[in-house]
Amino acid sequence: MRKFFLCITWLSAVMVLAATHEVEVSIENPLSQHRIDVPVVISVYDVDAPFEIKSATVYVAGEEIPSQVDDTDGDKHADEIAFLVDVLAGAQLDVRVVVSDEPSLPHRYASRVYADMLVASKSKKRPHMPINSISTPSGDLYNYLHHHGPAFESELVAYRLYFDRKQTVDIYGKFNKGHELQSSGWYPNDEQLSQGYGDDVLRVSGSCGVGTLKGWNAKKKKAVHIDPVSNRSATIVAAGPVRTIVEMAVDGWQYGDSHLDMSCRYTLYGGHRDVQVDVNFAQPLGNEIFCTGVQDIKGSQSMSDHRGLIACWGTDWPVNDTIKYAKETVGLAAYIPTQYIVGEEKDKVNYLYQMSMPGKTSMRYYITFTSMKECYGYKSAEQWFEYVTAWRKELDSPCVVIIK
Repeated sequence: MRKFFLCITWLSAVMVLAATHEVEVSIENPLSQHRIDVPVVISVYDVDAPFEIKSATVYVAGEEIPSQVDDTDGDKHADEIAFLVDVLAGAQLDVRVVVSDEPSLPHRYASRVYADMLVASKSKKRPHMPINSISTPSGDLYNYLHHHGPAFESELVAYRLYFDRKQTVDIYGKFNKGHELQSSGWYPNDEQLSQGYGDDVLRVSGSCGVGTLKGWNAKKKKAVHIDPVSNRSATIVAAGPVRTIVEMAVDGWQYGDSHLDMSCRYTLYGGHRDVQVDVNFAQPLGNEIFCTGVQDIKGSQSMSDHRGLIACWGTDWPVNDTIKYAKETVGLAAYIPTQYIVGEEKDKVNYLYQMSMPGKTSMRYYITFTSMKECYGYKSAEQWFEYVTAWRKELDSPCVVIIK
């Protein structure tokens, strides 16, 4: 009887043992410069594990590094593994990835990013309610959400997305590296400001802020908002520890003669100030023209390489309160790959590129910014323009990822 009990116990232990599968990955840096916090994203389908992948552990030179496994399409199954690595100039880095059919422990790694979306509370006794997703046929929850939509940050910068027809990308500048949104809620109080917290650094008004996708009115030569729509939604797709992904989506955008279902997905990695923007449509596009770029800050200096990079540097009041708050100086930039560009034309409030994607359902571009208050940032238009030119070069020469 005792032998039977021991056999059952041993068999139970074997049955709960997690299944694992291992692959070797090489990351090759084609540039003659050292690269830090290079994002690496691997499809779980390329790993070819004989089970459903629920977690991953990544090793560099035998040392475990932070990683995350994400369900990016909302089907309740993981589809991407993401991590960050440093790669020497012109070098190849070998990485070992071990996947498992068991979920990873929560908070396994300290998060380098943060994201939240909060239903605003009108009572000081009740906290704002955190949510991961929200949707409305009205298309406008701007006044019902704290900080007016989802917000997200890395150690360097923070962004928010307006939940209304503008869907503006707005920015929060910091003095020091670190996470602030959870405690400041985008609106630091006087005590936090005295402690060196950052705050809102740009009054975006009706502009495209930093790289907001807009429609284009060719007759009036101006950007137009994403309106009317039959439904608008916001979702926090992933929130760390390596990257955060936040999405704004619309159904039935009545744009000229078209009715478009579109999502704009924003991905921010730890250690990064730039955001990857992926725009997806449910059906192949026709000849619709869109636009994006950066706000023309009053009195700003601007630069364009006329091949997709647009940037500006300027100083203005960040909010309407000009007594409590001082003017802020910021640098803004957007980079749109040349294959999408059909024109470059400024409207009254923006520096813009016009874009078209006939027959396609997706496009990717990039946005970034700096605040002059950063102790780790850029202090002049010349420094900023030099940085974004190098930034474009890196984007055009990504590291090559090979699964062996």
